[in-house]
Amino acid sequence: MPETVPSWVGATARQIARAVRRGDTTATRVVADHLDHIAAADPVVSAFRTIRAGAAIVEAEEVDVLEDLSSLPLAGVPVAIKENTAIAGAPIWNGSAAARAPVAAEDHEVVRRLRGAGAVAVGITRMPELALFAMTDDETAVTRNPWRTDRTPGGSSGGAAAAVASGMVPVAHGTDGLGSVRIPAACCGLVGLKPGRDVVPRELGADGWFGLSEHGVFATSVSDAALVFAVLAGRRPEKLVEPARLRFAVSTRSPVAGIRPDAPNRDAITTASKLLVNAGHDVAGIDPVYPMSLGLKGMAHWFAAAASDADFDALDRGTLQPRTRRHAALGDWVTRRGYVRQDDRDAWRQRSVDFFTDHGVDVLITPALAAAPPAAERWSARSWRANAMTSLRYAPYAAPWNLAGLPALVVPVGIRPDGLPLGVQLVGPPGSEMLLLAVAGQFEIAAPWPRHATSWPRVGDPAGTP
Repeated sequence: MPETVPSWVGATARQIARAVRRGDTTATRVVADHLDHIAAADPVVSAFRTIRAGAAIVEAEEVDVLEDLSSLPLAGVPVAIKENTAIAGAPIWNGSAAARAPVAAEDHEVVRRLRGAGAVAVGITRMPELALFAMTDDETAVTRNPWRTDRTPGGSSGGAAAAVASGMVPVAHGTDGLGSVRIPAACCGLVGLKPGRDVVPRELGADGWFGLSEHGVFATSVSDAALVFAVLAGRRPEKLVEPARLRFAVSTRSPVAGIRPDAPNRDAITTASKLLVNAGHDVAGIDPVYPMSLGLKGMAHWFAAAASDADFDALDRGTLQPRTRRHAALGDWVTRRGYVRQDDRDAWRQRSVDFFTDHGVDVLITPALAAAPPAAERWSARSWRANAMTSLRYAPYAAPWNLAGLPALVVPVGIRPDGLPLGVQLVGPPGSEMLLLAVAGQFEIAAPWPRHATSWPRVGDPAGTP
């Protein structure tokens, strides 16, 4: 890695947009700086499927010639788009050449909104085939965690998280079907937000994993996460307001039977609880009741999503990775037997909403992970069982809140003894995205985290910022 990086690399999205709007720099300069850094960093991290160097410069120039930038909250901000989301003129890769869908004729609505806000799409980030597993690789590359390159950045939005944690982009888009934003955010020390149901336009694959999947955001700061969330949701950006006294339920109980968080993740919950108490909130140990059937229903949806998406894109299953073929075959089986039901999702959603009202709780806090991120290796060549069990064992906490359609967020809270980041998960009732972000903002003020992986070059103050 080079000892120095271009001056706008490492700036926040808010810093960049403000500087571009007031003429302190240009979108072209910012994007060129980030493309230079990507050229140096991505051969190590393998975050990107495609780098849109020429197209990104053209898009940046189009921002620069606009007469009025005042209404562009992301003016000139480089962003990365996950490879299962349509960008006009590019194929939808879906995690491998075998799963690739045709070239998209038009942008997905979330991409349209990002570009409409002035953002520039510099590249398309990697994910595992059909977004099924919590590690990111295929036959062409293993995506690596910038904090420790021998470890995975998580999945399925692993490329997006690695790109942000290494400073290749200040913010990135991801999708979250059973934790695919929050798991990589925890692995890479980032803020990762999964909005609640029907807040951001979905339109993913066959049916967005039966409505479980959502478009989300990765950022190095809470302020940036709030800004991009507003753009994705089609809202006017607003300032975060410090929340009044809240009541938090704290739980380390795993939704998956037999899995317990390791000592560092238990310590993360203790740290988070102390931060909340010091901020004036009430904290109580209250466990959600995870029915035994919940895990089975979650697994059924996970399997069936693979079969549904493979059929929707008319994929030749014989060309897919063996782990994916096995997953899709299990999906066929559970679908034929009627194990994937809207009634089950509705019942769990109501039970989850009732948890907050019955206990007088505003926010639930859980570990983000149960163990350290696994090794970065070719999981795509390993057995289905190895992939499925590894994903479940280290990352069991995210999936229930997709089934319930509730907003959930991961926020960093420290560093493991092995040098990898720690995070906790915040979950709230429907419509609580801004509340979760406000609480995360209190964490950031009380215990600031390194905004980029500490093994990478330290980034100085960007040019033109105060």
